[in-house]
Amino acid sequence: MHNDEAPYEYDGMERDRSPVPEEGRRRRSRSLRLGVPAVAVLVAPLLVSAFVVQPFLIPSSSMEPTLRVGDRVLVNKLAYRFGNHPERGDVVVFDGTGSFAAEEESQGNPLTGLLHEAGAAVGLVEPSETDYVKRVIGVGGDSVRCCDKRGRIEVNGVPVEEDYLRRGDEPSTVPFDIAVPGGRLWVMGDHRSDSSDSRDHLGSPGGGTVPVDRVIGRADWIGWPVGRWESVRSSAAGEGAGTVGHG
Repeated sequence: MHNDEAPYEYDGMERDRSPVPEEGRRRRSRSLRLGVPAVAVLVAPLLVSAFVVQPFLIPSSSMEPTLRVGDRVLVNKLAYRFGNHPERGDVVVFDGTGSFAAEEESQGNPLTGLLHEAGAAVGLVEPSETDYVKRVIGVGGDSVRCCDKRGRIEVNGVPVEEDYLRRGDEPSTVPFDIAVPGGRLWVMGDHRSDSSDSRDHLGSPGGGTVPVDRVIGRADWIGWPVGRWESVRSSAAGEGAGTVGHG
């Protein structure tokens, strides 16, 4: 007897798939949806810190009373871009490698160093030992000397009234007379009796001055603690001392 029914043909399609692969895909998709924002939350502050504003933890009393130990200042990294230069009276953060600190090869665990840099970048740990915060007293082309008959520092022959100094401190107990080279800065702490600054490096390369291109940014605001929220005052240091080229 002839059978007219068409033979069954396998069309290559699975009729009954296991739900496990689909569940796995859903879990991976959910993980991606949760993971991407988490990574963004971690990376975004580092990008802002790298290019725009960096929190900087004040580790010493060298800038008192303007800045205190434990303050976190917000460093404006765009302040000296687009043709702008540090000015007298600005409070700046800079890398002192080659001027205040010797050039040394990095040592120790690279991962530990990377974690420290990340913590310093968001103001959670003390900055690198080669990072400093000081006030600009002289810029390239200035003549800075200490001191006149009243014990004041002079910039281009003009006495500087430094009302930001810690009470009881003299402008300097170290005499100096320096012509600031072009493209460099003469910097000092506001707590003169407890500040290692340009005066301590008169015999170093650059005569105690710091290259402008080593400046990380200008300290504009105290962001923490809450009770210390305020702008960091730039003084009129050397006002009337004349305009000079920054070199």
